[in-house]
Amino acid sequence: MKDKQIMSIVNENGETEEVEVVLAFEFKDNKKEYVVYTKNEKDENGNVTVYVSNVERSDGEARLMGVESEEEWSRIKDVLRELSKPESN
Repeated sequence: MKDKQIMSIVNENGETEEVEVVLAFEFKDNKKEYVVYTKNEKDENGNVTVYVSNVERSDGEARLMGVESEEEWSRIKDVLRELSKPESN
């Protein structure tokens, strides 16, 4: 079992929260970086809620931005679907 990767984010209220990184990836064609993270909250079905943000870097700082286009969401969902498939041995 690998160690959990924790990152601190500043939420919309300006408060710092620690969240667990599930996955970080980049689309090679457009060089856009994304991070999938969780606060380990569960929905009404008992599933863990995950969040996806676009990572924008400037002046050595990383900012988490919303995913804006349907095309981006579609590509992100494809990545998540691939990862959720059971591994075949």
